[in-house]
Amino acid sequence: MSGCVLAIDPGPEESALVSLDGARVCAFMHGNEDMVKFLRMLPPEDTLVIERVEGFGMPVGREVFETVWWSGRFAQVWRDVSGVEAERLGRRDVKLHLCGTCRAKDGNVRQALIDRFGPGKEAAIGKKKTPGPLYGVSGDAWAALAVAVTWADRLKRGLVAVPA
Repeated sequence: MSGCVLAIDPGPEESALVSLDGARVCAFMHGNEDMVKFLRMLPPEDTLVIERVEGFGMPVGREVFETVWWSGRFAQVWRDVSGVEAERLGRRDVKLHLCGTCRAKDGNVRQALIDRFGPGKEAAIGKKKTPGPLYGVSGDAWAALAVAVTWADRLKRGLVAVPA
């Protein structure tokens, strides 16, 4: 893999995108129309992984269907830009990989990421004068980062194919 792992946590109106290049993390939050434009400007050698919406047996509303629609738009734009399909990774797989259980909550996933990039919050996130590798990651970008880290780990272990 020559480029970065890009990961999107899609939402009905805004989505978070994280770029992971080794130990460097860049987090972005965009309205979905702007995200489509942003994806068109990214290097095609990067890998895009979109968090897959999963059913949990409960009724869902408009927001979930809008999120699924935007996920499809992002995947289509990526295929047009790069010539390869975007990858998808479910939240359950991410939780199991980072926390060892699919029952983990968002706080557990966040802590696992802090531990990975730390040790501790001070080293992982840091402060304005002394930023850590996760400085600037907030909100939905944590979920996107979790997807990127999980994909990168699977790539290192040979569990996913490297795009040609």
